[in-house]
Amino acid sequence: MTVSTAARPIRIAAQVQPQHATYPQIRDAVRRLEDLGVDVIFNWDHFYPLSGDPDGLHFESWTMLAAIAEQTSRVEFGALVNCNSYRNADLQADMARTIDHISAHSTGTGRFILGTGSGWFEKDYTEYGYDFGTVGSRLDALAESLPRIEARWAKLNPAPTRDIPVLIGGGGEKKTLRLVAQHADIWHSFPSPEVLQRKLGILGEHCDAVGRDISEIEISVENREGDEKIADELHELGATLFTVGISGPDYPDEALRRMLAWRDSVNG
Repeated sequence: MTVSTAARPIRIAAQVQPQHATYPQIRDAVRRLEDLGVDVIFNWDHFYPLSGDPDGLHFESWTMLAAIAEQTSRVEFGALVNCNSYRNADLQADMARTIDHISAHSTGTGRFILGTGSGWFEKDYTEYGYDFGTVGSRLDALAESLPRIEARWAKLNPAPTRDIPVLIGGGGEKKTLRLVAQHADIWHSFPSPEVLQRKLGILGEHCDAVGRDISEIEISVENREGDEKIADELHELGATLFTVGISGPDYPDEALRRMLAWRDSVNG
């Protein structure tokens, strides 16, 4: 299955991984990337590095997102992805609403994306005292949280400045993709073209089951190496948001520069 991209321009995201860097290095990377022209800046929601020294420098996601909201003026931003297990659902909604308002300082409309998922990194859970559970129990908790988040947004005063986009990460075919069909504005995964084509077919079936047009969901993919050929193939299937992950301390931008040039050549 393919998804029409006619109504969506290609967007390029940088995941500024909050590991192996001081906060000034992270702040400077965010500034540089916004100036470079990326469309979205993500971090991730973990408590320890995922690569390199497992006990290396690392910072918490949501407090940093509030700083990014104030620091930037153009880019959208969020976590890729928030771990639903670490915070009460209503608190997540309120934090997202608050960061949405902080980010509205430049245009009057917020730029925050609520990227979320069920969690998977066991060290985070054990070190910080959360119940790790099972893949199924964590997905069930996410399914319970999403309607609560949406309901809390409707109650908050002041309300969010816009309908905060919900990004759901993951490729599980029975539960995750059903949640995407029910709740997501953006679906993020790490597929090859062959895998993406198959999973889009499954997502389409879930969308049909809930009475939703799959074209309403932006398709987001990882492109770690900034490979234009792979990007072409994924775009032909319907992907329009492409993320390159970069790590501290230097946050190299060569792959991002390739993807930005590719974006501009395709968008025209």
